[in-house]
Amino acid sequence: MKFTKMHGTGNDYIYVNGFVETIENPAEFSIQYSDRHKGIGSDGLVLILPSETCDFRMRMFNADGSESEMCGNASRCIGKYVYEKGMTDKTEVSLETLAGVKILKLFVNDDNKVEKVTVDMGEPELNGLRIPTIFDMPRVMNKTIDFGSAVKYNITTVSMGNPHAVIFTHGISALNLPQIGPVIENSSIFPHRTNTEFIEVISRDYVKMRVWERGSGETLACGTGACAAVVAGVLNDLNERKTTVELLGGELNIEWCEADNHVYLTGGATIVYEGEIKP
Repeated sequence: MKFTKMHGTGNDYIYVNGFVETIENPAEFSIQYSDRHKGIGSDGLVLILPSETCDFRMRMFNADGSESEMCGNASRCIGKYVYEKGMTDKTEVSLETLAGVKILKLFVNDDNKVEKVTVDMGEPELNGLRIPTIFDMPRVMNKTIDFGSAVKYNITTVSMGNPHAVIFTHGISALNLPQIGPVIENSSIFPHRTNTEFIEVISRDYVKMRVWERGSGETLACGTGACAAVVAGVLNDLNERKTTVELLGGELNIEWCEADNHVYLTGGATIVYEGEIKP
């Protein structure tokens, strides 16, 4: 079985072309090969598949085998993959995900390589029950939650196709995420667990972020998380609608467009290497 290792801002996945390869149990595959010591090493597995309604379909599995609805960084990598592998000649590609259809705009250089991709992430979901949380509220904003284990934070919740708890704080580089992250991820207030973003505001158009991803732990980047962070910052009047998010793996440019209420994610995508395994 052939695979491609790719990353978007350090958020790395194993990509498999489902047009030519078949994985019988992708959850088990993701658990086995995401292991950074005994496998390929990644934040999870991404399958690029045929779609009846779009140009392509994405399925994405976290390192623990759980399937996620959406991944912004993986979406950008898919755009690069399908264009540079000759699977499409379009520079605007529709992608079917469990979080709905996403439109990828590819920026191609003179060498016919995709330098960056903008993903139309759609409208953010702010209703507490739809995110989902246990709170029957139109918006869960700056709400103080006692998570137990001496962990208490003010959270703003946003769904970008998957659930996010955004926390604005200081000194994020010193946070013990392996200790704090699982407590919030598995809190009973999130029926489907949650991704958690810790945000330090540097200016009105620049923030720093660390993320604990549901099912994968701390990752170098999270595209949907960066989008959720900017939306939450606008709601709390902490940043502008167009803001750069600095993550451990690099920067992402996010815009929550007032005209259509859609969030646009722009960043690079990198092919690390090609490989072949016998699963």
